[in-house]
This record gives sequence, C-alpha cells and structure tokens, in this order.
Amino acid sequence: MEASGIPAGLQRTGVAHSPPRPLEAQSHRYGEKLIKVILGACAFISVITTVAIVVSLLSPTLEFFGEVPVGDFLFGTEWAPTYADPTFGVLPIVVGTISTTFWGMLIAVPVGLLSAIYLSEYARPNVRKVIKPVLEVLAGIPTVAIGLFALTALKPFLENFIPALNSVPFAAGVAGLAIGLMIVPIIASISDDAMRSVPQGLREASFGLGATKSKTATHVIVPAALSGIVASIVLAGPRAIGETMAVTFVIGNAHKISSSLFAPGTTISASIANEFTEAVGDIYTSSLIALGLILFMITFIVLAAARYMLMRIEKRVG
Repeated sequence: MEASGIPAGLQRTGVAHSPPRPLEAQSHRYGEKLIKVILGACAFISVITTVAIVVSLLSPTLEFFGEVPVGDFLFGTEWAPTYADPTFGVLPIVVGTISTTFWGMLIAVPVGLLSAIYLSEYARPNVRKVIKPVLEVLAGIPTVAIGLFALTALKPFLENFIPALNSVPFAAGVAGLAIGLMIVPIIASISDDAMRSVPQGLREASFGLGATKSKTATHVIVPAALSGIVASIVLAGPRAIGETMAVTFVIGNAHKISSSLFAPGTTISASIANEFTEAVGDIYTSSLIALGLILFMITFIVLAAARYMLMRIEKRVG
C-alpha cells in the first residue's frame, strides 16, 4: 500500500477507486414525485369514499332512531312499515341474511377448497387449462343470471328430490344454495393460486418421506397455503352477505323467522331492493337506509374478524 492510499497494483495500471456514488439521484425526478402524489391521492380517495358511505347512511339512520326506538328496531320481530300503526322490527331480516350466508358458505367452502386441491395437485395440465379459465369466467357472471338460473332450473331440479319445494314458490334454502354456487369459483380460483405458489421442494420432501399425494395435499400444501385460502374465504364472505339479485329471485319477501329451509324468507339486501322504490314517507325510507347501515356493520365485523384471524395465521406460520 502506497502513502497515497491507492494500492500499488492499481497505481501500475492507472486505475483508482472512484468515490462512492449517492443512492439518490442528484437531479429532481418530477415524474417519480408525480407518481407518488397520484398513488397517495388514490389511497386517500378510497378512505374518503368509505367515510362518505358511513356518513350518508348514518345521518338518516339517526333521524330514524329519533322516531323509532333502537331496541324495537333491532329486536322487533314484525316488519310492517305500511300499516296504519307501522312497526320496524328487523330481526327476521337479519336472521335471514345470516342464515342464507351460512348455508351458502357451508356449501362453497368445502366445494371450492376441494376443487382447488384437485386443480393444484391432481389435474393434468390440459385439464387445468380448460377448468381454470371456466372458473374465472363463472366468478364474473352477473348475479341476475345466477338468480334466473336458480329460479328456472335449480329449484325445479331440486323439486324432483325434495317434495316440500313443490308447495312453495320461494325457499330460503334454494337462495343459500344459489349463493354457494355463486362464490365457489372465487374460493376455488384464489385457493388454487395460493396452493400453486407453494414451493415444489415441499412436495418433493413430502414424497421423499413416503407420503402419498393425498397426505401431501392435506398435510403439507393446504397448511402452507392457509393464509391464501383464508383470504379467498374473506373475499367470498362479504359478497355472500351482500348479495341481492341471486337471492331476490328465489327467497321471496317474507319477514318472518322460520327454522325450515323450504320456507320463504328475506335478507337485508333483498328487502332494500324490493321495497326502496315503493317506500312512502321519510320514516319508511330512513328505515331502509338503517337496514343498509346494519348490512355495512355486519360486513365490517366479518371482515375485521377474518383479518384478525388471518394475521394470527400468518404470525403462527411465519
């Protein structure tokens, strides 16, 4: 090493170390700043939109609760806003919403998950190339078409096996089945993507230990892709809760609590769709807006609980 601090070898070749270059650009990159501003504005718009939705629902709801007690609204069992002495009990509507969502998810989760396992672990490439695009197309079918399918094809088909459906024009169970069929493609497609992203080395290690393909799929691949599977259920759940047209065609508009799947019922979204254009008077209209706020709160609670569960899973896995 010479006194100048430059190695002798570099002195002989005439090459010296250049000073370190700063990581940030010396010139102003206005394009980058513009992109940052645009992205921030988009995030801000999404937050403002959510707040605006809450405010637009909250203001008429508070006015409504000035006329109708909160307890009578939430726990009342009779919905008769057009009577001379109107009543606004939403408990049957909320129960119907939770019931149809439950039955829809009960059908969609296992069917979607098993479909995803088949596509990820068992399907041949040429079969997968056909089924995967079909699933993605089914996920985008308008819900009006699904409702018409449930009314004109699904219910008549089920009547051949369930005689009780012959005596009723509408049934909550058919609505739950329609919801389940509607969200199966969402769960199957996203879960399949999550399973396909699991490193191939995990499969090979499992096979090397003597595990069968079914054991590998259920004990290795599914746990490794659990966060993605839960995310698919999280995305499908709110759509099931807020579904309108696929339910309205086959559930009827009966505001009563029934333990039978073969009896008509209603949901929050179906009630709003059926009655909003016919609502007479500010109180009736405000009651439907209050129903919308309840639907918003149910969806928010479900999403928050699912997000918390997803964070727990990611923390445990990671």
